[in-house]
Amino acid sequence: MASTHQLWLSPPANLTLPNSEVHVWRAALDQPASHVRNLAQILSSDERNRAQRFHFERHKRRFTVGRGVLRTILGWYLDIEPRQLEFSYGPQGKPYLAKQFGEPALQFNLSHSHELALFAFTLGREIGVDLEFIRPMPDLEEVATRFFSTNENAVLNRIPVRQKVEAFFTCWTRKEAYIKARGEGLSMPLNEFDVSLSPGEPAALLNVRINPQEVNRWSLQALDPAPGYIGALIVEGQAWDLSCWQWSV
Repeated sequence: MASTHQLWLSPPANLTLPNSEVHVWRAALDQPASHVRNLAQILSSDERNRAQRFHFERHKRRFTVGRGVLRTILGWYLDIEPRQLEFSYGPQGKPYLAKQFGEPALQFNLSHSHELALFAFTLGREIGVDLEFIRPMPDLEEVATRFFSTNENAVLNRIPVRQKVEAFFTCWTRKEAYIKARGEGLSMPLNEFDVSLSPGEPAALLNVRINPQEVNRWSLQALDPAPGYIGALIVEGQAWDLSCWQWSV
C-alpha cells in the first residue's frame, strides 16, 4: 500500500481497475456553473429532486457535483452512459450499484467535506472512505468523550495541544470510514472499537470488541487529500495497491 503522502495524478487514458487495486479519486466541489449544469443532466430524477430540497445553494451544488462526478467515474469504469446507472441502498443508506452491473461487483464509497470530495473504488471488496476539513473544535473534548473509546480518549489526552485537533479528525475519519465500509452507519457505536490516532503512527484498526477477528479482515490507510483536509480509507482484505487520481472536466 502507498505511503500517507499520496500523489494525485491525472488518470491514464486506458483506465482499468484490476482486482488487486483500489482507486481513490479527489474532486473539487466548487465548479463553474456550466459544469454544475452539465453534471446535473446526468443525475436521476430522484437525485435532482434531492438536490432541490437543499435550502442553501452551496449545498445543492456540492450534492450535484458529488453525485455527478460519482456517476461519471463509474461510467468510465463500466463503459456505460453515467445516466444509465442505477443504485441500490443498504439498510443504513450505503449506496451500491444495482446487481445488473456485473460481477465481481464494483464497490464504491464517497465522502465530502467543505469543498472537496473523495471517491473510492474496488472490485469485490467492501470499502469505506471518509474526509474532514480541519477546523477549530471548541467542544473537542466533549465530542471525543461522547463518541471515542476509552482507549482513544486516553491517547488523545496525552497528545500536545497544538496537535490535538489534527489527532481528533484523524481518529474521526478512521472510525467513520470503518462504519461506512460495514454499511452500518451510526447503528454501530463509535466507542465499540479502537483506531490509531497518534501523530506519525501508522493507520490501523486496533480492536473491535464485538468481534476481535475484524482487525484481520480490514486494512486501514491514511489519506492526504489536500492541505487542510484529513482522509481515511479502509478496504476489506490485505493484498491491494492504491492509486490516487485527480478528477477534472
